[in-house]
Amino acid sequence: MRAAVLVEPNAPLVVEELTDPPLGPTHVRVHVEASGVCHTDLSVQRGHIPYPPPVVLGHEAAGTVIEIGTAVRSVHVGDRVVGSFTPTCQRCWYCRRGETHLCSDLRGMGLSHGLREDGTSVLGMAGLGSFAERITTSEDFLVPVCSDLPSEQLALLGCGASTGLGAVLRTTQVQPGDSVAVIGCGGVGLFSVMGAVLAGAARVIAVDLDAGKLRTALGLGATEAIDPAEGGIVEQIKVLTGGRGADHVIDVVGSPAVMTDAFNATRRGGTTVLVGAPAGGASVTFDATALQHGAKHLVGCTYGSVRVRSDFQRWADLAAAGRLDLGAMISHRFPLERINDALDHLARGEVLRSIVTMT
Repeated sequence: MRAAVLVEPNAPLVVEELTDPPLGPTHVRVHVEASGVCHTDLSVQRGHIPYPPPVVLGHEAAGTVIEIGTAVRSVHVGDRVVGSFTPTCQRCWYCRRGETHLCSDLRGMGLSHGLREDGTSVLGMAGLGSFAERITTSEDFLVPVCSDLPSEQLALLGCGASTGLGAVLRTTQVQPGDSVAVIGCGGVGLFSVMGAVLAGAARVIAVDLDAGKLRTALGLGATEAIDPAEGGIVEQIKVLTGGRGADHVIDVVGSPAVMTDAFNATRRGGTTVLVGAPAGGASVTFDATALQHGAKHLVGCTYGSVRVRSDFQRWADLAAAGRLDLGAMISHRFPLERINDALDHLARGEVLRSIVTMT
């Protein structure tokens, strides 16, 4: 099978022929039909997130099960599945509490994705490695989804859609009539905008430096758009919310300065949700009095607090009903051979979401 391998950090991916690894009792082999290209893939490729090479990148995928191990119970041959970059083992302390996005059983992360010509093993990023024609992984990383949607749309459920939607609908639980500001309108941020619209927010404020992304946000239901270059984020959000600040402010950027702005743009009693991934070792300071006396809620958010085994199907059903526009997020498509072009477009901020298709 062909797969895009990162041989060393900050180097182009190399499309190689790999041999499928043996199938263990709890392992599943999937024919990959589409894989989204996420900023986390770029961060690993550029060496900003350390990952031991050689590794096949990609963690946002949809495909069809073609083979299962003897002990597999959650999926069957022929099932359409979406990859989950966080496993759901159903056995650990977190999974038993319903906090499957915090699953602590990461044994599947070390599975062999395939064998190179010299016999060395290649890992799959986040237990998946979806920039490849096939994935061999633990069943804990796969979620069956019953849907007629194209695989390129289902793939988005595996990361960008669920992280953005979940931040609004799961982590902070926006209510009808609330005001929501989303800072950073890339793929995840735009899904947060859609989540706020789905939740019935009265005011959805999109914040980004890119005029095109702001136009997209308005097209997806945002009620206002803010360009930080035209004035401070905090001041502009407060002008639109009666001087109070928004009920919910979602930071999808991840820099300490923007995290501080998000906190300061949140009203007293409101919630700041930190979705964007900061650089390793970064720290941020908030005013203790504003946090305590303002009764603000400051919440970290990983994977949108999503419950993949119910929410993936839920998002797919909403899309099929025309209430969630997954297709609007796909701006570029690339064959596997052009994976480095896909990463370069992402680095330059020229895409909403790119899809790598397998032929």
